Amino acid sequence: MELQPSQDVLDTIRAFRLPRYHEIPDVGFYLQQTAKYINTYMQPLCDMEITESMISNYVKKRLVGSPARKQYSREQTAYLLFITVAKSVLPLDHIQLLIDIQKQTYTAPVAYDYFCCEFENILQYVFGLKNAVEPVGKDTTEAKFLLQKIIITAAHKIYLNQCFTALKTEKSARTQ
Repeated sequence: MELQPSQDVLDTIRAFRLPRYHEIPDVGFYLQQTAKYINTYMQPLCDMEITESMISNYVKKRLVGSPARKQYSREQTAYLLFITVAKSVLPLDHIQLLIDIQKQTYTAPVAYDYFCCEFENILQYVFGLKNAVEPVGKDTTEAKFLLQKIIITAAHKIYLNQCFTALKTEKSARTQ
């Protein structure tokens, strides 16, 4: 038996794309709007979502800066998109360490856009839509190495969740 996600799931993964840094609105989202914006992008990945209380917790733990006039900026939203993926495979203190390393090495727009490219690239590879992981960028740093390993782990987790969803669906169809 070869278990694979459905063609619909593969089509969704093929089309999946995170907004690039300059595409994230910089008008300032309120807490509820920020959560909704992020979840709209993460919805195709099923088990990745963020709640308003999670966002507030990330601010309290200083993973993300405090909102200005209760509004979250483009940079804060970008960090929250990254955290939404990373938290599925890492504890918050490790995420904080990686963000600290990133801030010493790259600007937020460069780091976030790199994350988007790597995440989409690796996700398609893990789902069998690409034969190899395409190289992103030219330099290799500790931050990039760690980020790539986080993304590989998260992509495999997403894949496994899709397989288990397919198993449940198949089992349910057999019992009816």
